Amino acid sequence: MTISRRDVLFGTAASASLAAIGGPLALGSPRSGPAPVWRLPAKQPFKVIENEWIPMRDGVRLAARIWMPAQAESHPVPVVWEYLPYRLWDDLRWRDDKTGENLAPYGVAFVRVDIRGTGNSEGIMVDEYDVPELTDGVQVIAWLAKQSWSNGSVGMRGISWGGINALQIAAMRPPELKAIMPMGCVVDRYTDDAHYMGGAYGEENMGWGASFKGHMAAPPDPQVVGEGWEAMWRQRLDATPAILQSWTTHQRYDAYWKRGSIATDYDAIQCPVYVIDGWGDPYESIIGDLLANLKVPRKGLIGPWGHIFPNLATPLGLDWPYEEVRWWQHWLEGKETGIMNEPMFRVYMMYEADSQAFPAEVPGRWVAEHVWPSPRTRSSNLYFDAGDRLSQKPNSREHLVYVGDKIVGLTKPQWVYGRPTEFEQTPDDRNSLLFDSAPLDGDLEILGLPIAKIRVSADVPVAQIGVRLTEVTPEGKSWLVTYNVLNLTRRESMEQPTALKPGEFYDVELPLYMIAHRFKKGNRVRVAVSAGLWPLVWPSPQIATLRIALGASHLVLPVRPIPTKEAPFTIPVIHAASDKDKGARGYANGLQWVKTPLTSPALPQMPTRDATGRIRYDRNGEPNSTFISAVGTTSTTASSRTIEVTEGDPTSCRMKFDHTDRWKRGDWDCTIQYGGDLTATAEEFHLKEWVVAKKGDVEIFRRETPSTIKRDLL
Repeated sequence: MTISRRDVLFGTAASASLAAIGGPLALGSPRSGPAPVWRLPAKQPFKVIENEWIPMRDGVRLAARIWMPAQAESHPVPVVWEYLPYRLWDDLRWRDDKTGENLAPYGVAFVRVDIRGTGNSEGIMVDEYDVPELTDGVQVIAWLAKQSWSNGSVGMRGISWGGINALQIAAMRPPELKAIMPMGCVVDRYTDDAHYMGGAYGEENMGWGASFKGHMAAPPDPQVVGEGWEAMWRQRLDATPAILQSWTTHQRYDAYWKRGSIATDYDAIQCPVYVIDGWGDPYESIIGDLLANLKVPRKGLIGPWGHIFPNLATPLGLDWPYEEVRWWQHWLEGKETGIMNEPMFRVYMMYEADSQAFPAEVPGRWVAEHVWPSPRTRSSNLYFDAGDRLSQKPNSREHLVYVGDKIVGLTKPQWVYGRPTEFEQTPDDRNSLLFDSAPLDGDLEILGLPIAKIRVSADVPVAQIGVRLTEVTPEGKSWLVTYNVLNLTRRESMEQPTALKPGEFYDVELPLYMIAHRFKKGNRVRVAVSAGLWPLVWPSPQIATLRIALGASHLVLPVRPIPTKEAPFTIPVIHAASDKDKGARGYANGLQWVKTPLTSPALPQMPTRDATGRIRYDRNGEPNSTFISAVGTTSTTASSRTIEVTEGDPTSCRMKFDHTDRWKRGDWDCTIQYGGDLTATAEEFHLKEWVVAKKGDVEIFRRETPSTIKRDLL
């Protein structure tokens, strides 16, 4: 697979749409009065400190780069930092430079820190968001606050890992941390992140776990750490754990996953939070959770992009320094910027699915809610009915039988990282149970979590259910709006799953990923039900036959009336990437930032299928080399991936990932190869993972770890 959603009409159109599906109308009461005018301050000179050592109490030193206004020593400034295991000295230098250049000229110092055991930082790393990482983070904040160029107020920002640990460290309440800006983050490590999607084993658990080994095992740079670099590298290699074994062993939402999951205690966060994401990223649902559950000053924003910073999104992004500097000036300097007088939640209302619009901008408009959950959003029920219909009332008492012997999910092969992440849905629709509304009499807008409430039985003790919400055009094209999947053994609890009793009906509630979407007049709303979504999740051990009780099953849509007026959108919009930015936007291979210019947009890969029914995603990526002129290093990466299954035989599934990274500068030449290979029977997983290191052409380390792990209702 190649990895890498609104001005203003109200009344008859929205009313007719709601009438067509039986939903009520209501309008909220937005605040009146224009937003105060705010402008970025004039740019000022800044300087970059290429390497700074930040000491920890146990003697370990963390490597940092610092961007600060030139006058900071005499006029101290607020400090914002980002904390990652992704190499700041070479691989992510370009992105860190972008962030520093977006903050330091406007009076906000930016500091980027390598987590211990990664990049050039000393020590070892053995897991994500581990206790040493978080306690180090608290110490870094205290150190930053005490620097002569700091005004003592610290903020934390970052996307993905950097957004997740910002939330976790904020929950530890370091007194100097005054505000955070997490992006693309999670509140529940088990279900929200790249591990167990709906309590089912995620393909991304394998993909990310295989890649993560490389971050733990990569060498430091002797240009920074000196002659002891090889001893540091060997220490890391010796400590690199069989991380996939650990993640595959913890198949329930146990204490392992609860550590760092702030959903267990939202009140632990006491500082202001501004959380951002894009509709192409499944992490966006977490924004609603944070806005609804936090008690601190908070804001949220979701745009029409994927797992990427708003300023790097294309073809429609935001001039993010405007908004970010405004946030930090308000909370780290005490300046009244007006940002907290504006709506709590801003989202882009998608007028088309991302894959429908790609590669052009998704048509739509920015909408605003002053509180979340919004009092103006109303639930509208669409009931599963005979004749493959969605109806306003629960008319039917029939049961529909669905045999899950076909692979469904090939039109949605990737979970995160880019746009688009899906194809037109007709191929998967053919193998699913379908329920369609009547053609809409007018435009219909939704904002929030659509919820599938389904009464279902299965003939096996372990089964999955997948639900896709699509918009169907008069021409018959089916475009994905949102989706989700659930391991039915986790229907009541992710902590204590229970086997299904064959033939017994259960009332299951499955929230789909959060979305803002306008269904167009004349189109249909479609619900597609299947017995899983592959390759997003590992298949259940046996083919399941599901029985769906029609009248008791329905979709709940969060309908947002189309208002007469929206609050003005104050952030400058970037409608196309400039030439200089084209090489710095998006993800490649789903796991690493693009390092070379994007020559053309890319769609997800469709699999091959042979005569035996074997479905296979295969990628043997050519090496990709980048010369990082600032440090004189050539960085080369290569990745291969095989994901395959034979239709009708769920125990034939296999997922294999293999990566090679090399760093070379003169006679400094280091290579690591790492990955994982997973197969399964009905009773157990068979896993192999490896890490190999070479200095030049000489192999200096090899570890291969085989594991047999019992399947726990998976």
